[in-house]
Amino acid sequence: MADIVIIGAGPAGMSAAIYARRAGMETVVFEGNMYGGQIVNTPEVENYPAIQKISGFDFAENLYNQMKDLGAKVKFEPVVAIEGDAETGFTVRSEYSSEHAKAVIIATGAKNRHIGIENEERLTGHGISYCATCDGAFFKGKEVAVFGGGNTAVEDALYLANLASKVYLVHRRNQFRAEETLVNSAKSNPVIETVTPAIVTGLKGDSKLTAIAVSDVSTGRERMIDVDALFIAIGQIPAAAPFANIVDQQDGYIVAGEDCKTSAKGIFVAGDGRTKSVRQLTTAAADGAVAALAACEFARSLS
Repeated sequence: MADIVIIGAGPAGMSAAIYARRAGMETVVFEGNMYGGQIVNTPEVENYPAIQKISGFDFAENLYNQMKDLGAKVKFEPVVAIEGDAETGFTVRSEYSSEHAKAVIIATGAKNRHIGIENEERLTGHGISYCATCDGAFFKGKEVAVFGGGNTAVEDALYLANLASKVYLVHRRNQFRAEETLVNSAKSNPVIETVTPAIVTGLKGDSKLTAIAVSDVSTGRERMIDVDALFIAIGQIPAAAPFANIVDQQDGYIVAGEDCKTSAKGIFVAGDGRTKSVRQLTTAAADGAVAALAACEFARSLS
């Protein structure tokens, strides 16, 4: 039996594994895809403390090697269920095998919702971004666009208005879903131009984004807007569905506070998959540390 099983090898899961191994815990990490999570798609990370600049891939690679060098066991298998309880122990089942554990950390994160149009994947990291606070500084003095109508989209537009020379805020409805105070601030900002009701229907650019095609929802009329970046803020899709029967969830996110403790004793959550307001690389790593130390304490209590 392992002391701790971690589900997910993104920044949160791998940080948790590092802390768990340094605490002497037998640790198994499951990952259904490539280690690193969303950060591997980020060309440059410049907002992680003490690291001035690093590619997302290199960051993930360093984290993975550190975790492996400390002795964490990694299984590249998608987890389908968690069974058991704190008293009898947990069984984490993948499509191919299973592991028994005293404690479990869920770090499966969330995926940014994509528009689903041609060239979106190809231009991601080359003008297409899903995180204004991560990548906004790369487009200082440039013209950019934000697609979305909720709090995140409007907050992104206001944030970018302090950096960019022009911000187009595109939303598919005439009325924004964001809080009224945010919307009023955006509409009164001279840098921000609202484009409604409209959707982004095309992306232009070879090696980098140069323009977006925007279609009026009412008339179908299309216009091209020259921009250097498009920030897509139409929501995220949490990857916690397989665990809905064992931990409480809210809108697909696992309910937990800053202590990373879920509704199920002995199960913890770290990273973008838990209910919280800030989802950044630093908060993912912090969650990993908090969840690991709590899981270590729980595992020791069973000895």
